[in-house]
Amino acid sequence: MTSPAPPQFWLYLPQMRMPFGAMAERARAAERAGFDGVALMDHLAPPAMTSADMYDAITTAAVIAMSTSRLKIGHLVLCSSFRHPSVLAQQMVSLDHLSGGRCELGIGWGSVPGELTRFGLPLVSAAARAARLGEYLQVVEALFTGQPVDFAGEFFTLHGGQLSPRPLAGRVPVVIGGGGARLTMPLVATYADWWNCPSYAIDRLDQLRPLAGRAQVSSQHPVGLAATRADVPAVTALAQRRFGGWGGLITGTAADVAARLAEFRDRGVERFYLQFSDFATPETLARFGAEVIPRVTGRPPLDLAPGT
Repeated sequence: MTSPAPPQFWLYLPQMRMPFGAMAERARAAERAGFDGVALMDHLAPPAMTSADMYDAITTAAVIAMSTSRLKIGHLVLCSSFRHPSVLAQQMVSLDHLSGGRCELGIGWGSVPGELTRFGLPLVSAAARAARLGEYLQVVEALFTGQPVDFAGEFFTLHGGQLSPRPLAGRVPVVIGGGGARLTMPLVATYADWWNCPSYAIDRLDQLRPLAGRAQVSSQHPVGLAATRADVPAVTALAQRRFGGWGGLITGTAADVAARLAEFRDRGVERFYLQFSDFATPETLARFGAEVIPRVTGRPPLDLAPGT
């Protein structure tokens, strides 16, 4: 019987508050530290800071792809209301080829209703948006085949639509995030390779897990990583001020953080999406890679691994 694979660690890096160069620097620092991927967000404006800078999700993914060589690249999550599925399918194939097969399709039906209204995008019921995402993923998967697609649905119609080239591996893995048992989890069970349990639903992880079908499980956590025990109060206060209302918050020293992540690993979580309270400085990422990842995975820090 083979042992389960060690969990993956992804940096959640919303493309706000920092220019492209800083985001590329953090992605390279995450790669050096042993992270497995970087995930971006998808908004036309930051939800709680609508006047703040916000870069396009697909363009930023291309920047990360060009700035790294090993990291996978994805989103938590792309909004299906922003793009036609044919457009997104071509964008994902382009990212797939640009990155050498390192991209994933993280997608959801939600977004912030006020954002859709402000930018003149259609706002329909939650049930309709969820049903639309089901059709959306059928269209995307069909276009990934490279064959002509005829599709007649409630929301989308294609007449011989065909995209080339295909994804390098034939398709792009799908990540669906959310905690809705009635609308989201059936989509996960039908279409997803990964189900991401967002921080707001983390207290229902065990309840929702059976609804995810065969999808692998990830969880999302804001993190405050303290360099020393003496730093814990200040780091925790900052993390609570920035992320305290999100749920899933983990703070403390490397040993503290590793112990909490190990608890989720033992509950079946196979990937962690982590957003750091100091906006992921290279120093924090290096500390996480050297002191947290080995404790959770049992593998040595990346720089100490054989052959590196």
